[in-house]
Amino acid sequence: MKIGILQAGHTPDDLIHKLGDYDVLYPNLLAGYGFDFQAYPVVDGVFPDAVTDCDGWLISGSRYGAYEDHPWIPKLEEFVRDIYADGRPLVGVCFGHQIIAQALGGKVEKYSGGWSVGYTEYDFDGHKVPLNAWHQDQVVKVPEGAEVIARTDFCENAALVYGDKIWSIQPHPEFTAEFLDGLMKGRGKGIVPDEIMAEASTKLDRPTASADIAAQMAAFFKKERTR
Repeated sequence: MKIGILQAGHTPDDLIHKLGDYDVLYPNLLAGYGFDFQAYPVVDGVFPDAVTDCDGWLISGSRYGAYEDHPWIPKLEEFVRDIYADGRPLVGVCFGHQIIAQALGGKVEKYSGGWSVGYTEYDFDGHKVPLNAWHQDQVVKVPEGAEVIARTDFCENAALVYGDKIWSIQPHPEFTAEFLDGLMKGRGKGIVPDEIMAEASTKLDRPTASADIAAQMAAFFKKERTR
């Protein structure tokens, strides 16, 4: 099964050389499930020719906001709607989670409550699932037809499922502790409040459920469906 990675951003230069860009992080996360991957840096204006180019799609995180004025964002929204209409499975992470919701009639805002960074326990139907967060923006209005499957007190719409077509999540299962630490020491400075990053730094050694989320992603991609 071929998964197309729609790269809505790039990891910081210092981390690209050490730990890789999103076209490395997601294949690493989903290693062992038999997928092939093709990356399309849509943030640079590079798009697939058609939704039929891959069997499934994944939209990455980004430093940009879904509501910002960039020429590639409306085109990505249109591509999301095309995937949804076609019925191929689509997974979104962080910005991916947000842009999917926005493209399908939801709303994304810069949250007035500030940032969520690092180890965070998400409520998946009563089960606490620890994952690494890195966001201020969040989905504040859920599109029609989407179901909330995870939340926190900080982020009410932390994961959404749209039937058997779309599965999206606000946190970053692809972020290891090493990557998160590098992000805080680099891109986070001057953007994320120091006290939030200091608190997150104390929890870097806590294990997360990234492997469990990867298994859920893989199962969603492989689920039998008719289009």
